[in-house]
Amino acid sequence: MAGAVRIEKVVTSGIFSLDGEDHQVDNNIWLYGDDDEVVVVDAAHEAGPIVDAVGGRTVKAIVLTHGHNDHINAAADVADATGAPMLVHGADSMLWDVVYPDRRPDGTLTEGDVVEVAGEALRVLHTPGHSPGGICLVTDPEGANPGHVFGGDTLFNGGPGATGRSFSSFETIIESIRTKLLTLPPETVVHTGHGDDTTVGAEAPGIEAAAG
Repeated sequence: MAGAVRIEKVVTSGIFSLDGEDHQVDNNIWLYGDDDEVVVVDAAHEAGPIVDAVGGRTVKAIVLTHGHNDHINAAADVADATGAPMLVHGADSMLWDVVYPDRRPDGTLTEGDVVEVAGEALRVLHTPGHSPGGICLVTDPEGANPGHVFGGDTLFNGGPGATGRSFSSFETIIESIRTKLLTLPPETVVHTGHGDDTTVGAEAPGIEAAAG
C-alpha cells in the first residue's frame, strides 16, 4: 500500500538576494505525495532537510514556483540527490540564470500543465506579478486533498506577494490573484512560500480593495 496522499512542510532559512540587497528569510518547501512518490514544491537554501523529508520516495519533479534565488538555490542539489527534473516557468529564465549560469532547468511549465504524482494531477496556474514566471499548483479536485493551492510568493496570509523590485508588478499580481485564485472556492487553503497558510476567502476582500 502506498499510504495516504498528503501534504508535508519543510522550512529552511537563508538569504534572499535581489537588486543588490540581501535579506534573511525562512522559506516553506512543500512535498505532495504518498509513501512511494512525491513532488517537491520549491527547493530553498539547503538540500539536506528536503532530501531527508523525501526519504526513500521517488521524486517525480521539483516544481519551482518562481526563479528567485531563495526558492531555487537548493534545487540542483536536490535534483542530483534524487534524479528528479527541475521545472520552472520560462519567463523567469533571467532569474534562473543568476543562480545557475551553467545549468538549465530540465523543463518548463506553462498555464494548464499537469504534474502527476501518486495517481493525482497537480494543475499549473501562471500567476505573474511577483515575477514574470510565477506559478501556483492546484491539487486535484478529484484527488485525496481537493481545495489546496501551493502559492509560492503570489498570495500570502495578509495580502499579495511583494512587488516594487526588478521584474515585478503590483497591477499584474493583483490581476493574477483575482483571475486565477479568487475564482477558486473560498475555503481553498493557500500554502505559501513564506509564513503561515491562509485561504482564498480570507484574502479576497483585501485583494478586491487593492484592485479598486
